[in-house]
Amino acid sequence: MQQYVGLIHKTEASDYGVSFPDFPGLITAGATIAEARDLAEQALAFHVNGMIEDAAPVPKPTPIRRIEADPDHPDRTFILVQLNIS
Repeated sequence: MQQYVGLIHKTEASDYGVSFPDFPGLITAGATIAEARDLAEQALAFHVNGMIEDAAPVPKPTPIRRIEADPDHPDRTFILVQLNIS
């Protein structure tokens, strides 16, 4: 199973959001960090299944160290999200 880096972000007026550097535009959110993590797994699987159905190439996970070094991702919490596809 592959794991992709998810970035957790939150402002005072928002839920906990999760975005994926390897999949621009893929974003989900939850009221708690635990809910955001669960929804991130579901959103990632749904997105990748759609890519497979469309015969689109699925990127390999970018190493977390490279994402951590990217200045476009300041002040984010990094999580690993398991890709569970059917």
